Amino acid sequence: MDDTLFFEARALVLADLQARHQATAEAVSALEDACAARKWWAEQWPEGGVFVAGLVAQDVQDSLFESRARWPLCLGCEDGPSHSLYIQPDLGGPDPVWVCEETGTVAAALGQLHSARGGAGRTS
Repeated sequence: MDDTLFFEARALVLADLQARHQATAEAVSALEDACAARKWWAEQWPEGGVFVAGLVAQDVQDSLFESRARWPLCLGCEDGPSHSLYIQPDLGGPDPVWVCEETGTVAAALGQLHSARGGAGRTS
């Protein structure tokens, strides 16, 4: 399996962590663990390379949720309770995107999240 897939997946997820000011030591460690686990997975199923980036993002999201909080939160919805974005397509795939769990609206492509705009919205 080509390591380029893992470098790209790592860079995309790290960019989103940084955009939301969540690139802590714990989060980067979760990212490294996810990349290592998915490398083994991709070696078992080489055709699954197109799924790697989205799956790494999901793995980091799950790890952060288990240890401290939801990430990334939706910044597009100003009304209602705080809620998360999630990766679509569900099981990864080419061109994964972050989608609002409440509205189904695409918030950003993986690696393209933005921080809160002008102080409005949520910050994580």
